[in-house]
Amino acid sequence: MRQAGFRWTTLLSPGGVIIGKPSGSTLAAWLSGLDNDRLERVLAARPDAVRPPEPRSFGELADRLQRPGSVAPALAGLALPQAQVAEALAALGPVSRAALAELLDATGAERARGLDAALTSLSDRALIWPDRAGLLRMATPLRQAWERPLGLDAPLARLLADTTSDELRRVLAALGVPSPGTAKKQRLTALLAHHGDPERVAAAVAAAPEAARELLLRQARHPAERLVDPEATAGSGARWALERGLLVRAPHGYGPARMPAEVALALRGADWRAPFAPTPPAVRTVAVTEAEVDREAAASAMAFAADAASVLAVCSAAPPTLLKSGGVGARELSRVGRAALCDVVVVRLALETAYAAGLLAWDDGQVAPTDDYDAWAEREPAERLAPLLLAWRTLPLTPSEARGEDGKALPALAMAPPCGGCVGARDGLLTVAGRLPAGQGAANTAELGSSVVWFRPLAHQLAQDTTPFATVIREAELLGVIARGALSRIGAAEGEALAAACRRLLPPATRTAHFGADLTAVVTGTPTARLAALLDGVADREAGGTATVWRFGSGTIRRALDAGRTADAIAADLAAVAVGALPQPLSYLIKDTARGHGRVRVASAACVIHGDDPALIAELAAHRALAALGLRPLAPTVLVGRVPPAKTLAALRAAGYAPVAESADGTVRVERDRPRRATGSGARSRGGGARSARASVPVDMGAVAARLRSSSSHAPDPDPAAGTDTEDVVARHARSLSAADIRQLAHAIDENGSVTIHYTAASGSRTVRTLSELALDPPFLEAWCHLRDAERVFTLSRINEVMPT
Repeated sequence: MRQAGFRWTTLLSPGGVIIGKPSGSTLAAWLSGLDNDRLERVLAARPDAVRPPEPRSFGELADRLQRPGSVAPALAGLALPQAQVAEALAALGPVSRAALAELLDATGAERARGLDAALTSLSDRALIWPDRAGLLRMATPLRQAWERPLGLDAPLARLLADTTSDELRRVLAALGVPSPGTAKKQRLTALLAHHGDPERVAAAVAAAPEAARELLLRQARHPAERLVDPEATAGSGARWALERGLLVRAPHGYGPARMPAEVALALRGADWRAPFAPTPPAVRTVAVTEAEVDREAAASAMAFAADAASVLAVCSAAPPTLLKSGGVGARELSRVGRAALCDVVVVRLALETAYAAGLLAWDDGQVAPTDDYDAWAEREPAERLAPLLLAWRTLPLTPSEARGEDGKALPALAMAPPCGGCVGARDGLLTVAGRLPAGQGAANTAELGSSVVWFRPLAHQLAQDTTPFATVIREAELLGVIARGALSRIGAAEGEALAAACRRLLPPATRTAHFGADLTAVVTGTPTARLAALLDGVADREAGGTATVWRFGSGTIRRALDAGRTADAIAADLAAVAVGALPQPLSYLIKDTARGHGRVRVASAACVIHGDDPALIAELAAHRALAALGLRPLAPTVLVGRVPPAKTLAALRAAGYAPVAESADGTVRVERDRPRRATGSGARSRGGGARSARASVPVDMGAVAARLRSSSSHAPDPDPAAGTDTEDVVARHARSLSAADIRQLAHAIDENGSVTIHYTAASGSRTVRTLSELALDPPFLEAWCHLRDAERVFTLSRINEVMPT
């Protein structure tokens, strides 16, 4: 994440420090006071909070809305002004709208409207809400998302939480503030009142020694600089500031000196304002017609559909081998790219989208097509493309990310942890492109990336990008989602409409080929699966894309003959798909190759070679290049060798002969490669596990809101202890879980559902796992782990949070 100070991982894993368990009492009170339309908007924006088991009260709903795992995805749709408002609230704590507007310089009419729009959007997501006193409050996990919001450290009260009353007395004395009493609370209140007054802080710093004054002003204006250790550097002025609470160290002097947020704000001056950009940046545009966009998008989409079919065909014939550490490495990616005649970027994109669409799966150390692949390969190009596009939009990663932040090469299908910011990057790009005026496209697609930064500031940016979101934009262009700097038909379509848009944009598959006298076959557009399989069986691909070229040779025809085809059948099949008659050179090549094919036969003995021509058999026995086979004659038409049949066949073919393999019963053995199919489905392997779970049933938010109001009006919050037997068992062993989490886990166990848990292993490492097929065995939970793609056992007491999948 490129936004300064933002800690996405804090919200995605249980590693962040949360101060206390959020009770949600103020949030519950606000929720219960909303009108029906507003409450339904909140529920629609946070659908995970109402997934089964349905919350029984506003209190339980508030607890669900404040879970870190629920807050994190809610951030994905925030635009820059909303994120800036949230960061300002994280820095200030509960504050009035007027104070927030002053800090963000949003007192003018236009900027005030921008602030109100941002506040409305945040409250519609239940990320912020007003309490009864009119102060704006925010979800506790959201407050922890920034390590140093606005470059500010923690407030003074938090930094002094472990300070003794006697130490507070000395700080007040150094400031010249009378101690109001002997209790720690009284002295802390007096110190907070002093540091909360910018004028008093400024006056104290103005009277400071020059070194201390310069140190404090520099730290307030440049918070990224690390403060010097006051014990190590004499004369730095830090000791003077520490004595007056303008800088704070941990008890017993451990750690660096820290500046309280109140002090930093006071020293930045009354004119300092937090950044706030309520309007998006402008994108320079040029005029483009719908026909131009359609033409370029269709060409790109058609080329990708053809390339994806080629990549998966290569995986079917020779499945890529996985690295020991997981994923398809650079060597295998290059091999597949050479065989499929496409760039490695396209190979990565095809593998990741096909895996997410269930067309590929891990199988015994390799990546092989699933049973769904065969039906997919027979479809029209538009029907092939649609599931890949749908998968691309929701992929929890960026397929073309070839190198990590450390510069190391990244494998494809590496099963990395889900990246919500990657989904946000694609969503932001589609949003930006969709907002361009009709008939206009971006003059420079790099400016689309700059606008994505405004629309999705928390989206993940790749270290390999020289301009913002360059990789995501390139992927969108390869898929035909973006063309001529504008959103195409398939880029604008969603859900079921996407398949219809693909059918309108992409032509049907080509069923014929143009054969040339230079022994080539050219297919314009995307060939049907039958045509591609036919030509792949008798020729070698030379080029792909919007037109695919195959070249014939004696070796390719011999390959077809080895697979059991006859010369007449090959000629007839090619003539059936040819535009016009087959060229004479191709017909002669087929006949000449067939004439010499099978004149020599190899039988297994270890091995035996025999044929009808004694002169040819004698020639083989005397051939110097075949000396390693150890051939010797047994009869005028029979040779015996010491090398197995497979290697003998290869050696004879390398020497220019055309032998065939023979079975033990004397019949010709057909050398036909059977396509590899994965025994399992790829749905289960990826860390998300979404496809393995049962399809989500749409929730009627109006009905949920009505039931919540009914329950709150008739009775207080249900007793958390009054649950099912499974809830009781889980509650006894998973004592760190809230009542809402207990219900979620128990429901998944009882209903054979799926959940995502935040888990602390025995080693102390923290991880996020998606589980299904749950079985309760107190104090353990047995489940299928989608991250490890295997059965695993989890200790209930080590589960920290439960979320619906």
